Amino acid sequence: MTVSAVLYIQQVIPWWVCVLANAFFASLTHELEHDLIHYMYFRKNRIVHNLMLGLAWLARPTTINPWVRRQHHFNHHKFSGTEADLEERTLSNGTPWGVLRFFMICDLMLSTSVMIARETGWQNKINLLLAGAKAYVPLTVLSWSIWYVFLAFHTVDYFNGAAGLFAAAQGLSEWVTVMNTLVVVLIAPNVLRSFCLHFITSNIHYYGDVDHHNVITQTQVLNTPWFWPLQLFCVNFGSTHGIHHFVVGEPFYVRQLTARHAHRAMREMGVRFNDVASFFRANRWGVGEKP
Repeated sequence: MTVSAVLYIQQVIPWWVCVLANAFFASLTHELEHDLIHYMYFRKNRIVHNLMLGLAWLARPTTINPWVRRQHHFNHHKFSGTEADLEERTLSNGTPWGVLRFFMICDLMLSTSVMIARETGWQNKINLLLAGAKAYVPLTVLSWSIWYVFLAFHTVDYFNGAAGLFAAAQGLSEWVTVMNTLVVVLIAPNVLRSFCLHFITSNIHYYGDVDHHNVITQTQVLNTPWFWPLQLFCVNFGSTHGIHHFVVGEPFYVRQLTARHAHRAMREMGVRFNDVASFFRANRWGVGEKP
């Protein structure tokens, strides 16, 4: 990511190449962080372990604090597909498809706000608000704030009739240059990456009518070529994440190498493949169907 950023700043590569490249590299840090959450690396060296978690968050500042995510992720494995699975619910899992779900997939903090509004009882709302603050302060809040300021500023700039005119008139050109650079090298790549990941993960997990003790009903495998543009920026997540539910302690790169053999065994056990129809039933397994 650093190399791509330097090449962009030195005007060697255009902005869109930097965004795509860093979105791909950032997706690798997500998988690395996930393995760290499961204590697969440097379990006995707490300094290195926590340093790696911190660097993974810096590389993906639009996402949740990894130390908080660890708690939610372990809970996800215990209660996958239920109301207690806060991790996937925050990513819109179980929400009917529409404009609201689209924006929930785009923005974690917006999604949390929707969940707070839906929550019953003021105490539950406050608890969810405090959980969100713990998860998103400071990096997530800061990065999304920069993103929305960037969008708002350039929208105003565009309607002023000439690119850069508004910034120059307000004496903000230097500040805008810094903001633009941050967006291109770090924030926009993560907005793209997180959308791809959240779309895939929220649709491979079943919700509501599943037995959280039955791993077969927790996920499906999405490996149809139609989803490859999204899979590219989430390390083939739709094809391999279901394997993780069966073999929790397997590193992400091993899942990639063994996916074909794992898929054969998963098919035999009744795991669904490319159940796109679940998109239209709010990720339900299906009424009256048994694995």
